[in-house]
Amino acid sequence: MAEQIQINQPQLMSELQTLATFTGAEPVTDGTAVTRIVFSFDDLRARAWLKELAATEGFQVRVDAVGNIFIRWAGTEPQLPAVATGSHTDAIPHAGMYDGTVGVLGGLEAMRALKRSGLRPRRSIELIMFTSEEPTRFGIGCLGSRLISGILDPIRADALQDKDEATLATVRTAAGFAGSLSSAQLPPNHYHAWIELHIEQGPLLEREGIPLGIVTSIAAPAGYRFTITGLGGHAGALLMPDRKDALCAAAELILAIEKHALATGAIDTVATVGTCDVHPGAVNSVPSRVVLQLDIRDTDPDRRESVMQAVRRDCEELRHRRKVEITEELVNADAPAQSSPHIVELLEEVCAAQHIPYKKMVSRAYHDSLFMARIAPIAMIFIPCRNGVSHRPDEYATPADTTLGVRVLASVLAKLASE
Repeated sequence: MAEQIQINQPQLMSELQTLATFTGAEPVTDGTAVTRIVFSFDDLRARAWLKELAATEGFQVRVDAVGNIFIRWAGTEPQLPAVATGSHTDAIPHAGMYDGTVGVLGGLEAMRALKRSGLRPRRSIELIMFTSEEPTRFGIGCLGSRLISGILDPIRADALQDKDEATLATVRTAAGFAGSLSSAQLPPNHYHAWIELHIEQGPLLEREGIPLGIVTSIAAPAGYRFTITGLGGHAGALLMPDRKDALCAAAELILAIEKHALATGAIDTVATVGTCDVHPGAVNSVPSRVVLQLDIRDTDPDRRESVMQAVRRDCEELRHRRKVEITEELVNADAPAQSSPHIVELLEEVCAAQHIPYKKMVSRAYHDSLFMARIAPIAMIFIPCRNGVSHRPDEYATPADTTLGVRVLASVLAKLASE
């Protein structure tokens, strides 16, 4: 079967380029800039285009209440749990053209390649394009897969707001996705297996000259929002001894977070304060309130929590010394996911049969697969990306690496669909 699976590289790369044209970003000289926020004009154009590609192949298309797109190639025993693959096509502002899209268009090409090979799969093979893997608009990542897996309460989800205070319920309905979000949840064992193809978003594969990564686990992400409230006033008139500068306290908190993440000594512990909203935000006004958003991840949730406990102790010390108020809000905290030993073994068999060097590795970035693991056995395939760069216009994966990843994906989907 492996010899008969021929990936149409020109078509695949052309489709990746076409998808990248659905963007709100201005052209740049250092790559391809893509901004595709969920339910934006460009996101809706990309969705319509993807459904046209699927319809051309005769695949069945279904869309749920939050806009997750399901593209199914019916098997000879369609009543059996299907084998599934996929990823996302939304993109953060000024991002690149490979994050998520390789898994969606690569998944579609894997299905087409298997169809061209003459395969008649026993189990149906399904491709999912998830809604809002990126947290850009509603402040929480993997929105579609969280709802599919039942991790996110539908009422809470519909109440999420964007920066304009428009709720998810309002925005998705206006975009044409109606109905109760509870209908998006799928039962356990709905899928026989799930596998996602993705760029590594890190430097290890390229650095070691290895063309393929087999993901054995996905790190556990958590998000927190800290609000520091002090005393504002005129930058000239408010004397230094009388100040309760919220931004100075926030600066100390950011450095404390970095210090405690480094102190674990574990390469899998990472913590990032990625936003800092300062009020009133004037050069001649002492900051009275600062809101920080923290992203902290680890393969060990206990170690992640130990960092947070240390941060909380520093918060208490800052409260007393700087006379500020600090509140902490948990945005999300998720458990890590382990890949299915069976799917990992199949991936290793395919690589061995096709003489493909591979590396077993941890995904420190989180993906929709983290939540699909709640309802199905999962695994992921990584391909190298140049310099480990992602979420930037110069994000890049070679056609050869992309094609190789799709071929391995197709081979494993064929094996899983025959079980």
